[in-house]
Amino acid sequence: MSDEEFLRAFEQRTLPFDHWTHRAHVKVAFLYLRALPFGAALEKIRVGIRAYNATHHVPDGPTSGYHETTTVAFLRLVAATLAAYGSKFPTPDADAFCDTHPQLLTRHVLRLFYSPQSRMDPRAKAEFIEPDLAPLPRIVSND
Repeated sequence: MSDEEFLRAFEQRTLPFDHWTHRAHVKVAFLYLRALPFGAALEKIRVGIRAYNATHHVPDGPTSGYHETTTVAFLRLVAATLAAYGSKFPTPDADAFCDTHPQLLTRHVLRLFYSPQSRMDPRAKAEFIEPDLAPLPRIVSND
């Protein structure tokens, strides 16, 4: 599936649920960040994940559903990777980006930045909280 087909399936919520993996999240982040400033990409991914989850009846509980801190933190990691490597080592599509940057494909990378207590804090699910172990990369944005 091309990037355009993949993004359309995500946005129209027709992407099969078993295809909504961590890799798919990273691909959406890459595609939005490639086309939009950070703030606009963040808003699109927030709205998109919430709508996708609602369509697929993902329960919103303490350990499931949309998580604001995880979303913002991963988007910042993808944005930092694009800023550092995007112009010198451009990738032709989202799959190539994921294959070139496997460090982003482990959901556990946020353990370098957040303690379990911090990530499981109910406030972290509803609003972005800064990490308590190490700072995330800062995003310089023109939006």
